[in-house]
Amino acid sequence: MILLALLLALTFISWIYWIFACWCVRVFFRNPQAVDPDFYPPVSILKPVKGLDPQAYENFLTFVRQNYPEFEILFGVLDADDPAVPVIERFQREFSEPNIRLIIADPLGTNPKVSILHHLVKQARYEVLAISDSDMRVTPDYLSRVVAPLANPKTGLVTCLYKGGEALNLTARLEALYIGGAFLPSILVGRRYLAGRFALGATLVLRRSDLIAVGGFGAIADYLADDYELGARIGAQGRRVHLSDCIATTILGAESLREFWDRQLRWAKCIRVSRWQEYPGLLITFSTPLAMATATASRFAPWGLATVVTSITLRWGVAWLVSGHTDDRVLRRSLLWLPLSDLLIFFIWCAGGVGRRVVWRGQRFELASGGRLRIAEPIPLEEVTGGREGFERTMR
Repeated sequence: MILLALLLALTFISWIYWIFACWCVRVFFRNPQAVDPDFYPPVSILKPVKGLDPQAYENFLTFVRQNYPEFEILFGVLDADDPAVPVIERFQREFSEPNIRLIIADPLGTNPKVSILHHLVKQARYEVLAISDSDMRVTPDYLSRVVAPLANPKTGLVTCLYKGGEALNLTARLEALYIGGAFLPSILVGRRYLAGRFALGATLVLRRSDLIAVGGFGAIADYLADDYELGARIGAQGRRVHLSDCIATTILGAESLREFWDRQLRWAKCIRVSRWQEYPGLLITFSTPLAMATATASRFAPWGLATVVTSITLRWGVAWLVSGHTDDRVLRRSLLWLPLSDLLIFFIWCAGGVGRRVVWRGQRFELASGGRLRIAEPIPLEEVTGGREGFERTMR
């Protein structure tokens, strides 16, 4: 009876959580953030790249088509033979822009992305740096919107949310459901109630001087969650970490269940070691699994089954409203699969509670205290789904 009462209480708390989360999304997007018409400093866009993301050329294209007066784009790779290099070179040829450059970086620390960024910063011409992951796609007003908050001298870093796009199979749809229907609302809850200073790799916009003040990328070269570390360190300096209402889109393409599992498990373990005090609290976000556990503990009594129906209905309703506020069409079209996505993420959360080994960019790592990375051993090519083609897809 004690277990049943506990499960029922947690299920009820999870319902309250999702109602609050929906309210947070509504409040955040209710009033669009203003853009200062006189603040357009020149910007260096930094794009660390490893391997080919789905529709890579089209993703890059959205960054050159910005309604912004002056900017440059620096692409960086660690290997001159990286499969993304021909795409970037084609990009340079077609636009013939001296402000589009490719940098071959040298390894710096355990985190390959940070190694690339360290070298891109040294090559960047401008004081304002705009960093985004290589699989992101943006709208033409993106740069003006994410740079605008830096007009306030107290703002040290700007970040933004993202949603899933171009989900070409069921696994990709499950990831899009998680990103738009669970992760995004949870970020807004964390920002509002937990005063979270974390940043997201979808966008990191900051001044070079603020980056230098926290030791530059060299100081976080051995951390997995470089975006979180950067946000936390700049926030610790008393600078504001601003969340823009601009939403980028991560292009998912078609992915295997193994790829999805490895990526989400890596993020889960990273949260556990970086912000361990928050990890157990994520349990209240799993309404559907909690309701199913309650129904099972009640021996499938009618009221127990009703909790499952209520939880699924509530999650559908919240996700539907969130998709409207964020214009997330993939989320809205895929709502039928939301219970399956919630269950899968719950199992990943459970798995993320133990062990420190993660898979990232074709390499096995061990997570040390505080989120530091230690190299374990490379993954044999034959273990990667789809052979070399699958290996290149995992370089995200």
